[in-house]
Amino acid sequence: MSRFDDDFRRRFGERCRTFPRIAYEGEDLKRAAVAITLVEADDGSGEAAFLLTRRSAELRAHAGQWALPGGRCDPGETLEEAALRELEEELGLKLPPENILGVLDDYPTRSGYAISPVVAWLGDVSALNPNPHEVASVHCIRLDQIAREDAIGFETIPESPRPVIRVYIGEQYIHAPTAALVYQLRELVAGRITRVADLEQPVFAWR
Repeated sequence: MSRFDDDFRRRFGERCRTFPRIAYEGEDLKRAAVAITLVEADDGSGEAAFLLTRRSAELRAHAGQWALPGGRCDPGETLEEAALRELEEELGLKLPPENILGVLDDYPTRSGYAISPVVAWLGDVSALNPNPHEVASVHCIRLDQIAREDAIGFETIPESPRPVIRVYIGEQYIHAPTAALVYQLRELVAGRITRVADLEQPVFAWR
């Protein structure tokens, strides 16, 4: 279990800062960044959690899917700047740059993006104000929930030799790319460095 306290911030922050990140070096994919925002669980347990959204049904792309707040990087924008901007645009949360703990591996998607997960710390979620045009709902997912052995699943598909990853949250499950990023977060919390770029997305997400 991971208590949301200064000790966890120090220990996990050091893991993020020293993470041997693998960046996508190609020029064929568009750059995007998402925010993995660590917060205190909303159930009174004092445990660490992260914010996960359900995308609005009004969106043209990936409507209704589970997602981390994020989007395409603007010209001249750093990954960290893009993640913080998207976090404010989607959830109304304005974080200072010093709240960023680090950046994990890039994940190349079938739809033409290289997604960079930016890990950030948020001590107070009272300013949470989701943009209804982009976000249908916001969920606070405890880290110990994704640490369970049965929280991660892999399956094979005829269209690819790569395993498709699923992360199970209660009776719901999420796919890559979000599932791959959450899986790497889970592994790093446990002190393990696990690469996820070769984990496959379901066919419906290839477009």
